[in-house]
Amino acid sequence: MTVTVPTTAEQRPPRRRRRSRTSLNLVAGGVLFGIIVVIAVLSLVALPFDPSDTTGGRLQPPSPEHWAGTDRLGRDLFTQLMIGARLAVLTGFGSVAIAAVIGVVVGLVAAMAGRWVDDALSSLLDIAIAFPTLLLAMLVVAWRGASLDSAILAIGLAGSAVIARLTRVTATRVLAQDFVTASRTSGTGTVRLIGLHVLPNVWPTLIVPLALQFGGAVVAEASLSYVGLGSPPPNASWGRMLQEAQSTVLVAPSAAILPGLLLVMTIVGVNLLADGLRDVADPSGRSVR
Repeated sequence: MTVTVPTTAEQRPPRRRRRSRTSLNLVAGGVLFGIIVVIAVLSLVALPFDPSDTTGGRLQPPSPEHWAGTDRLGRDLFTQLMIGARLAVLTGFGSVAIAAVIGVVVGLVAAMAGRWVDDALSSLLDIAIAFPTLLLAMLVVAWRGASLDSAILAIGLAGSAVIARLTRVTATRVLAQDFVTASRTSGTGTVRLIGLHVLPNVWPTLIVPLALQFGGAVVAEASLSYVGLGSPPPNASWGRMLQEAQSTVLVAPSAAILPGLLLVMTIVGVNLLADGLRDVADPSGRSVR
């Protein structure tokens, strides 16, 4: 019996398909998320109308003057959508930064401390991860008051437990490597050891979870704003726009469709970016999908 062994050329098409899928995810995610970022940046430079301007007429359809129409108070919807993009981007980056700093610090402490400290922190992380993220965010916002800063802090704290657990697991594996043992034997201090060996090997593992947390943070901020615990007026959040448009969705559907569309675009864009980053980090395709 003749056994046919696949040649290198026959093995290339799957690899090219995987690279093509990775490139497509990165490009599509970058385009979708890039549009939101551009809108957010433009909102800092110039807005079509003042956010508190109510002279546009109530529930007007899209027109050359008001590209997306007006809401029930007569405010320009396109202006509100631009401000909502700014809040979404600020919330995403702010909460991810807080989750990364707190999570990495706690995870490194758990990995490098003694057994008792590690067990105690691991138990606390298990409890924090099991606690509903949105409920924890609502408790923090209710305690500090409804504001964008409170929402960012609450969402960042809620997401830090997952980052801490991943950091602990990855750092523990790195610390068990021979090159780390050799570095310790040569007299390398703890801080230098973390900077030279631990963090460079931990960050690649955290890129994808942090990207996914960005999308979760945007959804959480919209949810908080929907129930009145987000950024207060005159700041316009997509979540509050959806809540305000409920009663007039049949009369002015654009007031409900457009915020939801931008919210979905942001989440899909971030998830595609995360998927592309996952493929780049695992080019052999061993990641479970």
